[in-house]
Amino acid sequence: MDVRVTPTLGTVGGRLERGDVSGPVVDHDRRADDWRALLRSTPAAFLTLGALLSILLIVSGIVAGQTVTSRQATHSRLLTSVEPLADAAQSLYSALSVADAAAATGFIAGGIEPEEVRERYTQAVGEASTQLVAAAGGIAADDRVSARLLADIAGRLTVYTGLVETARANNRVGNPVGAAYLGEASYLMQSELLPMAQELHERSSSAVTSTQRAAVQPPWTSIGMLLMTVVALTGVHVIVSRISRRTLNLGLLTAIASTGILLCWLLVAGLISSSATRNAVERGGEPLGVFTDSRILAQQARTAETLQLVRRDVTGEYDAMFDGSMDRLEELLTGSAAADVESQAEPAGRAAEARTAWLASHDRVQAALDRGDYPAAAILATGPGPDEAAAQFHAVDRALEQGIDLARAELRGNEVRAADTLSALAPAAWVLTVLAWLGVVGGLAPRIREYL
Repeated sequence: MDVRVTPTLGTVGGRLERGDVSGPVVDHDRRADDWRALLRSTPAAFLTLGALLSILLIVSGIVAGQTVTSRQATHSRLLTSVEPLADAAQSLYSALSVADAAAATGFIAGGIEPEEVRERYTQAVGEASTQLVAAAGGIAADDRVSARLLADIAGRLTVYTGLVETARANNRVGNPVGAAYLGEASYLMQSELLPMAQELHERSSSAVTSTQRAAVQPPWTSIGMLLMTVVALTGVHVIVSRISRRTLNLGLLTAIASTGILLCWLLVAGLISSSATRNAVERGGEPLGVFTDSRILAQQARTAETLQLVRRDVTGEYDAMFDGSMDRLEELLTGSAAADVESQAEPAGRAAEARTAWLASHDRVQAALDRGDYPAAAILATGPGPDEAAAQFHAVDRALEQGIDLARAELRGNEVRAADTLSALAPAAWVLTVLAWLGVVGGLAPRIREYL
């Protein structure tokens, strides 16, 4: 017979007391035991494992997808804006330097300057204007320093060309004041325009280097997380197989295969992309820096050589500037990074040989100046002869320009290869992650329903 104990009220010592309350306590304990049993049950374990695997899959998939997308964006930014800006800055400096040297050469000739010198000056000024526009297109929206440099260069270039034209007009009629105008123009170029162009080039070159360094290391974090996910999926598959007494779980095997494919793809693509980026740095970026700096030094030496004649310097200031630039040029070309790349070794060698011949020509110019033979010095420095300083400088400049083109092609080619290696991986990461998650759901849901 079912006997139910009901609570009663009684008095003990004048106080109301509740009777036996064992019924509700027993019910509460039973419900707690039921919950504990449910939490320790196989369906609850499967649900917990499914939730943990889902979180791990989603996190590792998001990290892998974002890593690949970020790498692609880095390569794309380098190819479309950062590296073109560095090249435009280098070309801008070169054009400004050529324009200044051409203006000085025309003044050295006296009277009406030679047509080829005038044409060289005009082309250089036009090239400088073109590179200003090209550089403006590659500046990031938040790069206010580079934008200010470009604006200042553009404004001062207009002032410079005006001073040069005034100097030419006076030089044609034999007015001595032309020398003063040319000196002012040259001072503006040497003290403001060229330093600003060099600062712009240094900033853009540093941006290229830092951008490449961001993509050199393989994505070890993403690879590690995917590896951990594969191990976790494999462990869960073993557990589920033992509990359900089924050797294979197609859903979990699909998840393992999808995550494993993504892991292998990311590992191979990441290593190939990192290797290509490293080649872009070692075979492209570093030699490019050598060739670019060498060309700037050669142009600085040529400017010092022509200004020495324009100003008829007897203090040795410009000759010392020439020697310093040429010594530094030798250091860069001897044992440089460019010499280690077969395709770039030839222009580096030709530049070194032309530099040696240029030094010999400059020594003849200096000897003529030392004996007071200014006309002979002017011819040796600016004449069209193949053994004269102008020809040797152009030989150096052409070799370095070719080296720049080769190094830049090497850099961009490797960067394109690095970007192409990752092109299909970003969407594949999302697809494989979703497929793996569906495999987890499809593998665990039937096993959970078996206990319900």
